[in-house]
Amino acid sequence: MCSIGKACTEGTLWQPLTRLFLCVLCLCAMMAVSVALAEHPTLPGAPEIPSTVAVFRINACEAGAVPDGKTDCTEALQKALQRAEKMGGGIVELPAGVYRIEGHLIIPANVTLQGVFQTAPTTARWGQTTPAGTVLLAYEGRGSEEGEPFLRLAGNHATVAGIAVVYPEWSPKDVPPVPYPPCIASTNTENVSIQNCLLVNPYEGIRLIRAHRHLVRNVTGYPIKRGIYVDECYDIGRIENVHFWPFGVRYRPDDPYCQWINLNGVAFEFARTDWHYVINTFCFGYGIGYKFSQSAHGSANGNFLGIGADSCQRAVVVEQAQPPGLLITNGEFVGRWGSEDAVTLEVGPDVQGKVSLVNCSFWGPIDRCVVMQSPRAQLTLSTCHFCEWDTANQGSPAVEIKAGFATIQGCTFDRDAAQHIHVHSGVRSVIVTANQAPGGLRVNNEAGRKVQMGLNAEDTIQWTPEARLHYRLHIGQPGDSRYLLGWYGAEKSDRTFRWSTPKSQLILPIEPGRSYELLLTVSVPKALDGKEITVTVGDQVLTALKSGENKVQIPAQNSEKVVLRICSPGWIPAESIKQSSDRRVLGIQVFSLIMKGEGAGEKIFDANTGEWQTP
Repeated sequence: MCSIGKACTEGTLWQPLTRLFLCVLCLCAMMAVSVALAEHPTLPGAPEIPSTVAVFRINACEAGAVPDGKTDCTEALQKALQRAEKMGGGIVELPAGVYRIEGHLIIPANVTLQGVFQTAPTTARWGQTTPAGTVLLAYEGRGSEEGEPFLRLAGNHATVAGIAVVYPEWSPKDVPPVPYPPCIASTNTENVSIQNCLLVNPYEGIRLIRAHRHLVRNVTGYPIKRGIYVDECYDIGRIENVHFWPFGVRYRPDDPYCQWINLNGVAFEFARTDWHYVINTFCFGYGIGYKFSQSAHGSANGNFLGIGADSCQRAVVVEQAQPPGLLITNGEFVGRWGSEDAVTLEVGPDVQGKVSLVNCSFWGPIDRCVVMQSPRAQLTLSTCHFCEWDTANQGSPAVEIKAGFATIQGCTFDRDAAQHIHVHSGVRSVIVTANQAPGGLRVNNEAGRKVQMGLNAEDTIQWTPEARLHYRLHIGQPGDSRYLLGWYGAEKSDRTFRWSTPKSQLILPIEPGRSYELLLTVSVPKALDGKEITVTVGDQVLTALKSGENKVQIPAQNSEKVVLRICSPGWIPAESIKQSSDRRVLGIQVFSLIMKGEGAGEKIFDANTGEWQTP
């Protein structure tokens, strides 16, 4: 023992200042030894510092795989994967080329099947039968959804990365499409990973069941029936930067193959998952973009950030959700191109959990943006933006609450419409606060006191009793939408007008207990010559319409609004007029109306602007 150590053990140096001095002295000695070892690593007694541990790698081509697209590489690749497994794990590297796989591949635990793409997946253009990079051609399983997946992640930490998968026997002329087993699947595993892959045309892309803490990142493709399915993930799976879009397909809404996917395909489906994280994902051209279903094991809850669905018949469908709920933030949802009945969020009648949307936007060919049907669920729409809806001009609202609990707060509606929100009588509690729309927010409230409203934008037009007695409305000019349900958009010829539909309604302010005379200016097209066109209130026919000015006598009502329906047969210009491609079902042209109640003065109120006019 050195003298310092001896002094310490004998207790002769346990004074505070002495102990401080000894600590500094020992630290200096240790630093000197470290410097010496760094400068002279071969000093006697110096420990050997190991270099970075080498990762076991196998080049698939050196192991017998031939990337010519003709030679079956199934056996060579499987042997390479098993060799990596025996080494305790490793990477089987696939150089760029086309590898024909007539069977299927099983990727063991701790083994990665690695193609050339390491930061982002490739994509495929229309007409490009084989994308660039590392391509696997899948043949096995044609005609059956069941059977072994093309790539099975069979053990913990199994990974497939940087490859493209193509099904050479696929054809867009096959409608309905020919089924195959899943392209990539994993069951009863942990920490499996699928990264930087392109799945061009699989029938089902990825199936993960009891694959806990999985990571799916940077995946592109156009799976046919289903893109990703997750069930029984009890420990937080992660799906990031996935883009399902018609790669390799020329999309047209009326193409039979695209239409099949657009009505039957599901891009993302989540059954029982416990707090899933889904970030920056997108799909285009599916029947359902995001489906939250219920398996025998339960339903989902989770965090869905920056998700998008374009040209989908149903962008989001919630069939069931766990009590903690589905938290959807920064979503973008668009209806199916060419559709007249698309719904972008549908909460089904059996849902029991919470569904919350924050800062989401809705646009495109949508009939209704949101439909809530569950009597037990809670729906929250916060700071959402509704751009377009009622594409068929049937008078559909942006948000329809049929049952249950709902909160709609801080949202914006881009259109001046007769109704923005429709609340049915069967709801349990609905709160509508701090929402804005041009010309004021309009809520069709059939639930009475079960609906609480406040701080919403009010109608800019102030209807006094005098204004309700005598006013003019110019159809087709700004400000007319608040009085119309089921009309086509404004059009111009020598003057503005709108086409009616077979279901067009006029919702007009009146003074209760006063009879009215309505002067309605219309034009009946030649296609409806000889057809009966009438104005009705309830079941009562008030008059038949002809081109020009029509006087309509309206009996006294007990409310401050009267609903008139213009009943006419529909006609399609493309079937009646040469060189017309207009497939709309039209009624008649309506230009203007003047409402004059019993005892009205001569001044006329402008219902479009809210200003008084000199007669």
